[in-house]
Amino acid sequence: MSDVDIFDLSKFLPYRMAVAADRLSARLALRYRTEFGISVADWRVLVHVVDAGSVSIRDIHQRVHLEKSKASRAASRLEAAGYLTKEVNAEDRRLVALTLTPKGHALMARLLPIAMSYQARLEALLAPHLDALDTALEIMIAEEL
Repeated sequence: MSDVDIFDLSKFLPYRMAVAADRLSARLALRYRTEFGISVADWRVLVHVVDAGSVSIRDIHQRVHLEKSKASRAASRLEAAGYLTKEVNAEDRRLVALTLTPKGHALMARLLPIAMSYQARLEALLAPHLDALDTALEIMIAEEL
């Protein structure tokens, strides 16, 4: 019997993790898209700017593995919509610092409670397994597998 004969995709952990992540993200993204007109990339840029106060495209790419081109396009859309400002870094002109505008802060004041409610629902659903899941995720994120 070869590896091809015994391989079971439905049990393959990277596949299962990707499917779960895609489904979780898609459910939340649908709400953001329909209620606020923002994409997953837009959300990721905004939430990282909120978290850091000021962040570069390079930082976003490194933190969430969002392609630089996608992060850059999202930042441009968000700037055009009045949610972000872009400022060239004085020390390294290749870097652009993204910061929220007052309009961006107002948007995030509406978006973050939705995200926190979604998180609370997930935590309630997974309550008996949450500590083990958190530990497993920390291991997978930290390790170079």
